[in-house]
Amino acid sequence: MKLTEKMSYLKGLIDGLEIDTSTKEGKVLIQMSEVMSELVLYVDDLQSQVDELTELCDILDEDLGQVEDDFYECDNCDGDCGSCDEDDDWDDDDFDFDDDDDELYEITCPTCGDTILLDEGMIEEGSMNCPNCNELLEFDYDDLTIEDFEDKDEAPEKK
Repeated sequence: MKLTEKMSYLKGLIDGLEIDTSTKEGKVLIQMSEVMSELVLYVDDLQSQVDELTELCDILDEDLGQVEDDFYECDNCDGDCGSCDEDDDWDDDDFDFDDDDDELYEITCPTCGDTILLDEGMIEEGSMNCPNCNELLEFDYDDLTIEDFEDKDEAPEKK
C-alpha cells in the first residue's frame, strides 16, 4: 500500500469517527490530519522527482559509457571495448600519452595575437597553421643566436 493510499484510509477512519471540532482535542486531531496529508503530498512529489533524476542519471551513465568506449578504444578488439574481457591487463602502451617532460615554447601569432604553446618537435617541423586564424606560422631558428632569447638557458641548440 502506497503512502497516499494509507493517508486516504486514515482520513476515512478520522471522518468515520465524527470528531467534534468544537473541542480542543478535536481541533488538534483534524489539524494533525491536514498536516499529515500535506506531508504525504510533499513526499510523493519528492519521490517523483527522485525517480526522474534517477532515470536521467541512468541515461547519462549509459551515454558516458559510450563516450568512454569511443575515447578509450583498445588495441585488443575492433574498437568496441565493451566486447573486451574485463580481466584484460591494461598497460600504458595501450594508450597514447603525451610526455609531460617536454619543454614548451610560447609564441604569439602576429596576425590574431593568439598565444600558442609549442614543443620542440613542433618547432623542428618548421611551420604550422595558427589554430585560431589559420595563418601559416613558420619557424626558422637556425639564424637565431643565444642573444635573441630572454632566458639564455632556453635557447634551442643548433643541430
